[in-house]
Amino acid sequence: MLRPLRDEWEMEFVESGAMALERMAQLPFDVVVSDMRMPGMNGAELLGEVMRRYPKTVRLILSGHADKDLILKCVGSTHQYLAKPCDAEALKATVLRAGSVENTLRDEKLKALVARMDNLPSIPSLYVQMVEALQRSEVTLEEVGAIIAKDMAMTAKILKLVNSAFFGLRRQVSSAAEAVNYLGLDTIRSLVLSINAFSQFDSLPLGRFSIEALWTHSLNTAATAKAIAQAECDDPKLADEAFIAGMLHDIGKLVLAANFTEKFNRSLTLIWDDKMDPISAEAEVFSASHADVGGYLLGLWGLPVPVVEAIALHHSPSKATQKKFSPLTAVHAANAIVHERDTSTGQNASSQIDSDYLSALGLAEHVNGWRKAA
Repeated sequence: MLRPLRDEWEMEFVESGAMALERMAQLPFDVVVSDMRMPGMNGAELLGEVMRRYPKTVRLILSGHADKDLILKCVGSTHQYLAKPCDAEALKATVLRAGSVENTLRDEKLKALVARMDNLPSIPSLYVQMVEALQRSEVTLEEVGAIIAKDMAMTAKILKLVNSAFFGLRRQVSSAAEAVNYLGLDTIRSLVLSINAFSQFDSLPLGRFSIEALWTHSLNTAATAKAIAQAECDDPKLADEAFIAGMLHDIGKLVLAANFTEKFNRSLTLIWDDKMDPISAEAEVFSASHADVGGYLLGLWGLPVPVVEAIALHHSPSKATQKKFSPLTAVHAANAIVHERDTSTGQNASSQIDSDYLSALGLAEHVNGWRKAA
């Protein structure tokens, strides 16, 4: 099926997971595409090993079986899941899309910048525990609530958030298990990830930069991105990815502010005093943007490719390989719409909707509807 691509890609085919790992020990590979069911080692086990040994390799899995247990075992170790039969064009588009994000993250200036950082937020142990729990098909909402309840600070923040006007629930929620029941596992998981990332920087003196303001903006962007995704398509997974990406789309700002506070404040001066747009200001000071850094970090965390793409390209969606509605579209539009409503950020210049991008997708007429949904 992939023979017509032999002039574009260097490809190797092996007959088992063990053989794949043996070959990867000899040569570097950008992408691994595995079947789910194989003798000896299944696809979930193979990609788990690939993630551990070669974290920068893009990991895709193909399955023709509605095997819930095996699919759940791929959570966290697989960038994308494709159902069989899968045609060559769908696979090609997925590989190109993943590769475009990987290329962004491999930028040498960006790697040099990240290499000099002292503080990179680590993926929270709670999040890892939740992913492990979700790999069990019989896991209950109560069990996930109990995992969150182990961390009192996390529980307090989630309950404060759930009971705020932001979610508009009709009754008071008093336990982590109830919060999981109301919001759903994917929303809770993204909140755990986001709260952890923000709290790691809470005590740092960040000059003119407000973590609280960024947290509020991120919450609003996440909710708006999810509303846009739900208005456009009936795909709960895409809507959840839009929410997660919206929560984390500006995490690169946190990383830059915490590691290079003085330089980051210099970029803020260019934005607020000299009226420069944020991407240009960051490029002048760092030779990279917060979107580049955020995409790099989320790539290291192994989040799904559509989420990483939405974070890395939310200011430049036209760079996306695939021209169709995606979490990137939702986050790009949501970020701009939220900035339109909050003129205090001084960031409208870089946060305008890319009309050419939306026109190419045939979605330019939908923006007013998205504003109403927001």
